[in-house]
Amino acid sequence: MNAQRLQFSFELFPPRTPEGARKLPATIARLAALGPDYFSVTYGAGGSTQEGTYETVMGVVAQTGAEAAPHLTCVGATRANIAAQLARYRAAGIRRIVALRGDLPSGTTGTQAPGEFGYANELVAFIRETCGAQFCIEVAAYPEMHPQAPDPNTDFENFRRKIAAGADRALTQYFFNADAYFDFLDRCVAAGIAIPVVPGIMPITNFAQLARFSAACGAEIPRWIRLRLEQFQNDPAALLDFGLEVVARLCRVLLDGGAPGLHFYTLNQAEPTFRLWKHLGLPVPVAGSCGSQD
Repeated sequence: MNAQRLQFSFELFPPRTPEGARKLPATIARLAALGPDYFSVTYGAGGSTQEGTYETVMGVVAQTGAEAAPHLTCVGATRANIAAQLARYRAAGIRRIVALRGDLPSGTTGTQAPGEFGYANELVAFIRETCGAQFCIEVAAYPEMHPQAPDPNTDFENFRRKIAAGADRALTQYFFNADAYFDFLDRCVAAGIAIPVVPGIMPITNFAQLARFSAACGAEIPRWIRLRLEQFQNDPAALLDFGLEVVARLCRVLLDGGAPGLHFYTLNQAEPTFRLWKHLGLPVPVAGSCGSQD
């Protein structure tokens, strides 16, 4: 694989506790040393971390000089609120946005988000109408199907609408079955969709946590991986080593198969991603360089 032609990014979330806030700068510094193309920062359910997202984005930029991409979601959003956030980010020099529907509030029926934007394609269209080409817009893709979609064809049509509305790139939900990703790319080709679709990567560090996340987001843990992780539940070191090999093998298959890069879900922990990066032999910039892979 030719890493110089790939793009790598790391996802963070706004810290929820004083201890998390205290630890985050060290995490950012360690990850920034790997020279990612950008960091993305999540947006809490219903916009609950709107200010935290902004503060974390600006903290990344101030601390590292790296590009940062805030998430924006539809849930509970108004056109005026989104326009104000876009203006604020634009004034701060942010040029990349991750546009999502967002998690629906507990008890919500249907798939449409409450607020003035029901679906992510509407949010993408509004960003384009409001800001033209000033932002690179990234959207979500689900190689194994969104957990609330009724069927794969409907889910893919939802994705196609986001691209038609003006999205530039896509980041996938994490997965452990490379065939799902390559099948999704084949469907994109058949539909005339040519934007980069970057696979999302989740390091494996805790079986119970991974099982909980995967049940919520619809990411399949293959049976053979689940059984081995269950076997290692009382042996953290063996679980970490097994998880590292599984995810590293997946990354190699994806990159060798033509994936345009990798997007790491760090969960605000530097070490699992750092260890995976080193295991893959990905480049570490010389101190003082900007670290861009372009």
